Amino acid sequence: PIKGTLEMDIMHRFGTVNNGYDDFWGFFAPSNIRLGVSYSPINKLNLGIGITKDNKLWDASAKYSIITQTKGLYPVSVTYYTNMGYDTRKDEDNTIFKYRSQRLLFFNQLIIARKVTEKFSVQVAPSISHQNAVNGYYTKNDSTGKDIFKEMKHSHIAIALSGRYKLTRVTSLLINYDQPVTKHATNNPDPNLSFGLEFSTSAHSFQLFMGNYFMLNQQRNNLYNSNSPFGYTKADGTKVKGGQFLIGFNVTRLWNY
Repeated sequence: PIKGTLEMDIMHRFGTVNNGYDDFWGFFAPSNIRLGVSYSPINKLNLGIGITKDNKLWDASAKYSIITQTKGLYPVSVTYYTNMGYDTRKDEDNTIFKYRSQRLLFFNQLIIARKVTEKFSVQVAPSISHQNAVNGYYTKNDSTGKDIFKEMKHSHIAIALSGRYKLTRVTSLLINYDQPVTKHATNNPDPNLSFGLEFSTSAHSFQLFMGNYFMLNQQRNNLYNSNSPFGYTKADGTKVKGGQFLIGFNVTRLWNY
């Protein structure tokens, strides 16, 4: 991030491609959109805020470049990213949230990247997501007491692997894989596999992609993703269908002052 840089982001994701022509491979299905703006008040620091259609989720974020890859000094670039989301859905009878603090979701990530060649870059990014509230249920062990089992843990660890290859000066291919690490009692999220094509101009960046994530907030995706790239069978014998991909796009407008 360079001081005085202002960015406005529009992120849009459509439905899954599974229904084929019936909803034009997801384009006509219910969609999700996020509007956001970010600003760099000083070099290496970027601050942002945005709102997502799904759950009317507001989020505030910060990104700081700790180390920049430098030949003979630093072999990689290291960046810290953090995000706090606040769910603003209406809940007049308090059936969803008993306390306001239960609306909060947090995300922290360390991004380690290396430019391997002039055209090829790779990145690994471990993260931890946290939700203030989880559902719980009781199981009676004996006649004297009960143990509580939470459906999900409050915190969730994941790791993301990404690659970028420049086809031309302004066009790049993108690939990303997000792997959940934490195991929950129930509702374990599925991984994400995505492919993208990026076009850049002096003031705009356009990304077209296909992936499994529907939500546009990092912690919600890591905690709740239910679209799987691969088919598999759960421990209880339930079969999960793979190939649940969605189509989406991002548009970023850049202003320099």
